[in-house]
Amino acid sequence: MSKLKIDTVSRVFPGVRGGAPTRALEPTSIAVEDNDFITILGPSGCGKSTLLRIVAGLDQPTTGNVLLDGQPVREPGPDRGMVFQSYTLFPWLTVRENICFGLREKGVAEKQQAETAARFIEQVGLKGFENHYPKQLSGGMQQRTALARALANDPKILLLDEPFGALDNQTRALMQELLLGIWEKARKTVLFVTHDIDEAIFMANRVLVMTARPGRVKCDIAIDLPHPRHYTVKTTPEFAAYKARLTEEIRVESIRAAQDEH
Repeated sequence: MSKLKIDTVSRVFPGVRGGAPTRALEPTSIAVEDNDFITILGPSGCGKSTLLRIVAGLDQPTTGNVLLDGQPVREPGPDRGMVFQSYTLFPWLTVRENICFGLREKGVAEKQQAETAARFIEQVGLKGFENHYPKQLSGGMQQRTALARALANDPKILLLDEPFGALDNQTRALMQELLLGIWEKARKTVLFVTHDIDEAIFMANRVLVMTARPGRVKCDIAIDLPHPRHYTVKTTPEFAAYKARLTEEIRVESIRAAQDEH
């Protein structure tokens, strides 16, 4: 049985003030296996984030079902860890307190909370910043804290919605390596939405390309690059071949999206 089964999931948003409804997502089916790292690429407005929000339980599908380990997803839960593009830390809590938030809600003993927080603070390179508040951190540090908070709950699947989109190129590259390194050790199942073709290839073992709105999965491309994956893989002929194919797939959909707007 697949770890996550997205079965003919669609989403139609009602029209505003009597206007026509918006078809955000055509019936979409995806099987996500245990330890898969899947990146989802597509033009703006193609339903990538809508699909992720449905998996997170933050939105309900118009048709279809989402099953995680065979159980239907109806609402948010600790079995899914979500990291957004915008920094979603609690500003009144320190780094350590933010990371412990979910554990505290679950009633985990304080000693275990402290041990778990220390482990993830070490993993994401925030040692020495445990007692800082979000406003005292750079964007990259805030996203490291958000990532540590999601991982500390030990979710069955990690959902990331363009988590590095607001970061500068250098910080973004470092965050990609950090997350990939954690995945290579912990072997979490990951769904990762991005606009960035290089990021999609570098991070994933599968890249799903979505069509222009209403979105559906156009192609599912296996990325056969070795692990542990070093940033220098981006300069290899194999990487360039994946990039050429995906650039063409996305270009076709972006042109279609632009034409549909006019």
